[in-house]
Amino acid sequence: MSHHLLLVEDETNIIEAIRFLLSREGWEVDTHSNGTDAAEVIRDLKPDIVILDVMLPGKNGFDILEELRAHEQTADLPVLMLTARGQSRDREMAEKAGVSRFMTKPFSNTEVLNAVRDMLCLHRQQS
Repeated sequence: MSHHLLLVEDETNIIEAIRFLLSREGWEVDTHSNGTDAAEVIRDLKPDIVILDVMLPGKNGFDILEELRAHEQTADLPVLMLTARGQSRDREMAEKAGVSRFMTKPFSNTEVLNAVRDMLCLHRQQS
Protein backbone atom coordinates (compact mmCIF):
# COMPACT_ATOMS: atom_id res chain seq x y z
CA MET A 1 0.00 0.00 0.00
CA SER A 2 1.46 3.34 -1.07
CA HIS A 3 1.44 6.31 1.25
CA HIS A 4 1.10 9.92 0.18
CA LEU A 5 3.39 12.69 1.44
CA LEU A 6 3.35 16.38 0.61
CA LEU A 7 6.67 18.21 0.88
CA VAL A 8 6.27 21.97 1.29
CA GLU A 9 9.78 23.23 0.58
CA ASP A 10 11.32 25.86 -1.71
CA GLU A 11 14.92 24.58 -1.94
CA THR A 12 15.28 22.47 -5.09
CA ASN A 13 18.13 20.30 -3.79
CA ILE A 14 16.14 19.36 -0.67
CA ILE A 15 13.02 18.68 -2.75
CA GLU A 16 14.93 16.32 -5.03
CA ALA A 17 16.73 14.55 -2.19
CA ILE A 18 13.59 13.91 -0.14
CA ARG A 19 11.53 12.95 -3.19
CA PHE A 20 14.21 10.43 -4.27
CA LEU A 21 14.62 9.02 -0.78
CA LEU A 22 10.91 8.53 -0.06
CA SER A 23 9.98 7.39 -3.57
CA ARG A 24 12.50 4.56 -3.20
CA GLU A 25 10.61 3.57 -0.05
CA GLY A 26 7.30 3.41 -1.97
CA TRP A 27 5.90 6.83 -1.02
CA GLU A 28 3.96 8.97 -3.46
CA VAL A 29 5.59 12.40 -3.01
CA ASP A 30 4.00 15.67 -4.11
CA THR A 31 5.71 19.01 -3.63
CA HIS A 32 4.63 22.61 -3.17
CA SER A 33 6.94 25.61 -2.84
CA ASN A 34 4.78 28.56 -1.80
CA GLY A 35 3.60 29.27 1.73
CA THR A 36 0.76 31.54 0.68
CA ASP A 37 -1.63 28.75 -0.32
CA ALA A 38 0.12 25.77 1.30
CA ALA A 39 -2.64 25.02 3.83
CA GLU A 40 -5.25 25.00 1.06
CA VAL A 41 -3.10 22.68 -1.09
CA ILE A 42 -2.62 20.36 1.88
CA ARG A 43 -6.37 20.19 2.51
CA ASP A 44 -7.04 19.54 -1.20
CA LEU A 45 -4.42 16.78 -1.58
CA LYS A 46 -5.16 15.06 1.76
CA PRO A 47 -1.67 13.57 2.26
CA ASP A 48 -0.89 11.03 4.98
CA ILE A 49 2.03 13.19 6.18
CA VAL A 50 3.38 16.68 5.49
CA ILE A 51 6.99 17.76 5.61
CA LEU A 52 6.92 21.53 6.10
CA ASP A 53 9.79 23.98 5.79
CA VAL A 54 9.80 26.97 8.15
CA MET A 55 11.09 29.63 5.77
CA LEU A 56 8.87 29.77 2.68
CA PRO A 57 7.87 32.55 0.32
CA GLY A 58 4.50 34.08 1.16
CA LYS A 59 3.89 32.58 4.61
CA ASN A 60 6.15 30.86 7.11
CA GLY A 61 5.78 27.28 8.27
CA PHE A 62 4.68 28.26 11.79
CA ASP A 63 1.68 30.17 10.43
CA ILE A 64 0.82 27.34 8.04
CA LEU A 65 0.99 24.81 10.88
CA GLU A 66 -1.30 26.92 13.07
CA GLU A 67 -3.74 27.16 10.17
CA LEU A 68 -3.66 23.37 9.73
CA ARG A 69 -4.25 22.72 13.42
CA ALA A 70 -7.19 25.16 13.47
CA HIS A 71 -8.98 23.31 10.64
CA GLU A 72 -10.91 20.15 11.55
CA GLN A 73 -9.76 18.23 8.45
CA THR A 74 -6.05 18.73 9.22
CA ALA A 75 -6.04 19.11 13.01
CA ASP A 76 -4.41 15.68 13.54
CA LEU A 77 -2.34 15.51 10.34
CA PRO A 78 1.25 14.41 11.07
CA VAL A 79 3.62 17.29 10.26
CA LEU A 80 7.40 17.11 10.23
CA MET A 81 8.84 20.61 10.31
CA LEU A 82 12.25 21.31 8.77
CA THR A 83 14.33 24.38 9.51
CA ALA A 84 17.83 25.68 8.99
CA ARG A 85 17.31 27.66 12.20
CA GLY A 86 17.59 25.14 14.99
CA GLN A 87 17.47 27.44 18.00
CA SER A 88 15.38 26.35 20.97
CA ARG A 89 13.03 29.30 20.33
CA ASP A 90 12.15 27.84 16.91
CA ARG A 91 11.54 24.41 18.41
CA GLU A 92 9.31 25.94 21.08
CA MET A 93 7.33 27.88 18.47
CA ALA A 94 6.85 24.71 16.44
CA GLU A 95 5.71 22.73 19.48
CA LYS A 96 3.32 25.50 20.49
CA ALA A 97 1.87 25.46 16.96
CA GLY A 98 1.31 21.67 17.21
CA VAL A 99 4.17 20.13 15.25
CA SER A 100 4.44 16.33 15.29
CA ARG A 101 8.20 16.27 14.80
CA PHE A 102 10.91 18.91 14.36
CA MET A 103 14.17 18.47 12.43
CA THR A 104 17.02 20.84 11.67
CA LYS A 105 18.88 21.10 8.38
CA PRO A 106 21.19 19.55 7.45
CA PHE A 107 19.67 16.17 8.20
CA SER A 108 20.57 12.62 7.27
CA ASN A 109 18.52 10.36 5.03
CA THR A 110 18.13 7.97 7.95
CA GLU A 111 16.71 10.73 10.16
CA VAL A 112 14.07 11.63 7.57
CA LEU A 113 13.10 8.02 6.89
CA ASN A 114 12.85 7.17 10.58
CA ALA A 115 10.82 10.30 11.34
CA VAL A 116 8.35 9.63 8.53
CA ARG A 117 7.98 5.95 9.47
CA ASP A 118 7.52 6.78 13.16
CA MET A 119 4.95 9.50 12.45
CA LEU A 120 2.92 7.19 10.20
CA CYS A 121 3.00 4.39 12.76
CA LEU A 122 1.98 6.71 15.61
CA HIS A 123 -0.79 8.26 13.54
CA ARG A 124 -2.21 4.81 12.72
CA GLN A 125 -2.19 3.85 16.39
CA GLN A 126 -4.06 7.02 17.33
CA SER A 127 -6.64 6.73 14.54
